[in-house]
Amino acid sequence: MTNTCRHCGSNQTMPFLDLGTAPPSNNYLRAEALDQPETTFPLRLFACQNCRLVQTEDFSSGEALFTEDYAYFSSTSASWLAHAKRYCDAVTERFALSENSHVIEVASNDGYLLRNFKQAGIPCLGIEPTHSTARVATELGIDVIEDFFGEELAKSLPKSDLVAGNNVFAHVPDINDFSKGLATCLKPQGVVTLEFPHLMNLVLENQFDTVYHEHFSYISLLSAERILAAAGLRVFDVEQLPTHGGSLRIYACLQDAKHSETPAVERLRTLEASHGMDQDDFYRGFQAKAEAVRDSFLEFLHKAKADGKSVAGYGAAAKGNTLLNFAGVGPDLVEFVCDAAELKIGKFLPGSHIPILAPDKLRSTQPDYIVVFPWNIVTEITQSLDWLKDTKFVTAVPELKIL
Repeated sequence: MTNTCRHCGSNQTMPFLDLGTAPPSNNYLRAEALDQPETTFPLRLFACQNCRLVQTEDFSSGEALFTEDYAYFSSTSASWLAHAKRYCDAVTERFALSENSHVIEVASNDGYLLRNFKQAGIPCLGIEPTHSTARVATELGIDVIEDFFGEELAKSLPKSDLVAGNNVFAHVPDINDFSKGLATCLKPQGVVTLEFPHLMNLVLENQFDTVYHEHFSYISLLSAERILAAAGLRVFDVEQLPTHGGSLRIYACLQDAKHSETPAVERLRTLEASHGMDQDDFYRGFQAKAEAVRDSFLEFLHKAKADGKSVAGYGAAAKGNTLLNFAGVGPDLVEFVCDAAELKIGKFLPGSHIPILAPDKLRSTQPDYIVVFPWNIVTEITQSLDWLKDTKFVTAVPELKIL
């Protein structure tokens, strides 16, 4: 089967990862839906041998994924709130943002980031298609347009000094239209910042569980520069961040803007090239790495059950749903998963049908093991549960670890 790259249109592609078929990772189920068939989609990725964008082979529309009941709320994580605050402080100082400036955040979620600009008196606007999260931001006094972002919507937006997009660049089916939208709503010297998980880390550190339907693309600096250049944007700075297992924050501007390229851009170009990200071999062999993690995770769960040990999970995260569905794990091996997000509590994980309970459940059950599915914030989670004296914490990715 020939796949066509959604950025450059090339049909020179190669298989990258096949995780089978699964429901969307954030489609949490109510009890009454458990006996109904779930909508599932293939979860297969391929790499474009021309522009090096890694992308889903088959995908559903954004409308099918980012629904009324979309349950990911950014403010649930204290470390992510702190990350957003540091970013806002830094860009406010660097680009001299003031009450005379204008900021747009695309995929503004529950206002976790824009609340900082609001408090600083900097005019701002959120674009967020999911009503459940947009409503929370609106209650904070943040102006939000409930719609999907693209070039057409951007034409109606005020020209802005800063357009921010955290963990959205990978989430859009039409990445070219999205990029043109970014360019459309910029002032002549305006700046776009985009954060997204770095494809280099995904491959080198075997982070296959960051693959899910809401992620249509898996991006490197190499591919990002090509995509943005086609929309009239130029990358002038980049930061490597520890968030989400290793992310990039790229700074871009219109082609003729005055922002000078920093040495960090060329350093990262060189680093990616040194790992062979411009060559086919970098993208081969990832399937076997994912299967090895799956197999070791299953071995651990079956041994724990054979030994009479209880296993629960913490964090009803998309990462965990990818792992659980790829491994075919259900409530017989992981009894329940706890999560602090109120919209998730009382529901069931998609595919696996593992119940989601409030964290207080751990006080009465005291499980022998807790699998931390959002391994990127494992320190934050284990510290919050340090009152569990006899429980051992486990992470499965990038390799099984009993902490």
